[in-house]
Amino acid sequence: MYIKSLELKNYRNYDQLCINIDSGINILYGDNAQGKTNILEALYLCSTTKSHRGSKDREIIRFDCEESHIRMQVCKKGTAHRIDMHLKKNGPKGIAIDGIPIRKASELFGIVNIVFFSPEDLNMIKNGPSERRRFLDGEICQLSRVYMMELANYNKVVAQRNKLLKEISFSGKMADTLDVWDLQMERYGKSLIRRRDEFIDRLNRILGQIHASLTGEKEKIELVYEPNVREETFAKELSEARARDLRLGQSCVGPHRDDFCVKVNGIDIRRFGSQGQQRTAALSCKLAEIQLVQEEIHDTPVLLLDDVLSELDSSRQNYLLQSIHNIQTLITCTGLDEFVENQFEINKVFRVAEGTVVQNKQEESK
Repeated sequence: MYIKSLELKNYRNYDQLCINIDSGINILYGDNAQGKTNILEALYLCSTTKSHRGSKDREIIRFDCEESHIRMQVCKKGTAHRIDMHLKKNGPKGIAIDGIPIRKASELFGIVNIVFFSPEDLNMIKNGPSERRRFLDGEICQLSRVYMMELANYNKVVAQRNKLLKEISFSGKMADTLDVWDLQMERYGKSLIRRRDEFIDRLNRILGQIHASLTGEKEKIELVYEPNVREETFAKELSEARARDLRLGQSCVGPHRDDFCVKVNGIDIRRFGSQGQQRTAALSCKLAEIQLVQEEIHDTPVLLLDDVLSELDSSRQNYLLQSIHNIQTLITCTGLDEFVENQFEINKVFRVAEGTVVQNKQEESK
């Protein structure tokens, strides 16, 4: 699987852009705030319908414009596909696959599998539970269309239930309708809990060897799922928490409050690990994710590395670069020194400056 080309119109700081992407290693380099990350964001958005930054469509559209367009050409197992996305300031986005409009984001599932790695991911371990839930959901959605739909439904139910809790607290009416939302929340929530538990088990089977290699066999890593509520007791705990939910105006029980513990040599490194341990664990998780996606789809995902190398020491840089030699990768960075010094093979180099992208043939490695 690889992305052949990307076209942008009125996208963030790009008026017009059209680039052809190599199936190997692509470098996007230039000073900060020139538009490198915007290109990776567009690829991720066109593949998943969501910005990795959590940005809304109207925030992505170029200033003083009403709409934006993305077109991406993809080759998967010898078959070409075209994805077109139309972003609007005052309306829902439009998406078409090979010229045929789709109604649901889930219809895009499986066309492109992308693993996105940013400096924020290196802080996943030390940051709050929401970051680790974002990791879980992002990775499982790559592997399961059912999970993607159930997560969307669960989030809608929680949002509606929270709105109703506030209305009941204010007016004292409609309390009897909570039972309907509780049933829906339980239905989708139980499935999320089960699938997250299964995913952690699968990830652990791959994670150990990767982390051992990164640490010279000195550390043993394990992820431990910490569900806010167990599947078998969800209904009971949701009912018992109703009085508190009404008082606070929000749902206090459910997988939207899940977390997972990262243990290295039996120690919870969220609280007691060094920054080096936390970053190495995060890198191990992302590399394990790549392998897990490969096993699931029997193909390679596309890897996006957004200025990650500058955050890693030389040994971890080398391990990461050696792990991606057979995967289409787009790497953003401010310079090429690290690649030249390590004689790392590069297939295409692009210079990014003030919303323009130029292929730099003189600096490509052959």
